[in-house]
Formats: sequence, C-alpha cells, structure tokens
Amino acid sequence: MAGKAEGAIRIGIGGWTFAPWRGVFYPEGLAQKRELAYAAEKLTSIEINGTFYGSQKPESFARWRDETPDDFVFALKGPRFTTNRRVLAEAGESIGRFVASGITELGAKLGPINWQFAATKRYDPDDFEAFLALLPGKADGLALRHAVEVRHESFKDEGFVALARRYGVAVVLADSDTYPAIHDVSAPFVYVRLQSASEKEAQGYGKKALDAWAKRAGIWAGGGAPDDLALLAAAESKPPKARDVFVYMINGFKPKAPAAAMALIERVGKR
Repeated sequence: MAGKAEGAIRIGIGGWTFAPWRGVFYPEGLAQKRELAYAAEKLTSIEINGTFYGSQKPESFARWRDETPDDFVFALKGPRFTTNRRVLAEAGESIGRFVASGITELGAKLGPINWQFAATKRYDPDDFEAFLALLPGKADGLALRHAVEVRHESFKDEGFVALARRYGVAVVLADSDTYPAIHDVSAPFVYVRLQSASEKEAQGYGKKALDAWAKRAGIWAGGGAPDDLALLAAAESKPPKARDVFVYMINGFKPKAPAAAMALIERVGKR
C-alpha cells in the first residue's frame, strides 16, 4: 500500500495481568510491576478491562501513561454499571462520573472507550439513541471516541448501523460464535475484538486467519471495507481516506492472546 494514506493500526490484548502469561509471554522472574512496561514494548495497544468492573484512580491512569512508550494507546472499557441497566437514557450521571474519574490523565494515549452491553440487552432504537446522545465528544480538551459492543441478535439491523453512523460511534466487530457479527463501519475508526483463539494453534490463530485479519486491518486503515465480510447496510457514502484501527485479542484460549497479537503486528508491518 505504498503511497496510500493510512490510519494507525493498533494491536494488543485485554489487560496485562494474567498468571498463565508469566513464564510464557512474560519472562521468568519479571516483577509484576514491570509487566505493563514489558507488554507495551511488544504490543501497540492494550484494552483496560479493570474500568469495566470498578472505578480507577487518576493516579493509576497517570502511572500507566508514564510506564508506556510515547506512541502507545490504551482503550478503555466503560463501566458495567453504566450499560447494565433497563433504561439507557438514564445513564447520563454514570457516564459523567466515568469520564471525570481521571481517564484524561492518559493524555494522548487515551484511545476509544468500549461500552459493552449484556447479551440479554435488546435493541430499542429510541432508548439506544438516547444513550448515544449522552456520550460526550470531549473531556478536558481531549477528543473522546466511543464504541459499542452489542451482544443480542436484535442489533443485526440496518437501522442500528445508520444510528451508530449518525453519532459517529463504532460498532465493535467480534469474531465470536456466541455473539452477533456486525461488520459495518460506522465511525472514523474501527474497533475489533477477536475471541476465537485456539489452544491447538501455536499463535492462537492459524496463518490464514492471521493473514486475513492483517489484510482487513489494512483495508480499513485505508478507508475501505473488506469485501469478504458481509454487511447489514450499504457502504458509507463518503468514507474517509484513512482510519485508525484497533484490534484486540481478547479470549477464546486466552493464554495465546499475546502470541496472536504479536503475530498480527508482524504481518501488518510487512504489508
């Protein structure tokens, strides 16, 4: 793709504290307090999932910022207390608390916020639009990017894609056998959570699958849409010339997540 404008492609894992990674991904004897710094040397992004379960201190965000390279980016999971509610239109106070909790201490390393919904949450167009309208575009002078991870089949709706596009919110793409796969691009960035790593594969995913995801990431970064992924809606009328792309190896066989992420980073670098 020489000569073609591209957005940044960030690839990583969910969290960095996981005992089975020690002695496999992390070297034997590495102090736990050094694990984030080590992971950030091998990967280009990490999705922080601790924010999903509870509030974090501003000092923690500042420390994570300082322990990682200048070009590293964190994605954050929005708190479950915000999304796990019957009426999403009432989430404003919870969203505000999270945004004011210190996340902007990450500065330029603040990536997208993933608002994950329970598998039982059905698509209610009016209530979901009310939620999207509550998501702030800025905090402390920093632009905020939002993604929604929906897990109920009722969201496989062309109207949902149109709604997400209207608000510039990314629909998280997951390669899960359990949750719906929505491949439509709806924001100036793409957010992918790969969840099918296998214990049988040395790198979690086979070579063909890794090659395919590397190719797709490059197409998205260049403003396009892969032609091997089915879409619910028509393509964007005016796609951007470049998009940032975030890809996280999340689970399946989680011990292989770092290997899968590093294998994908290598392939993306060789395109």
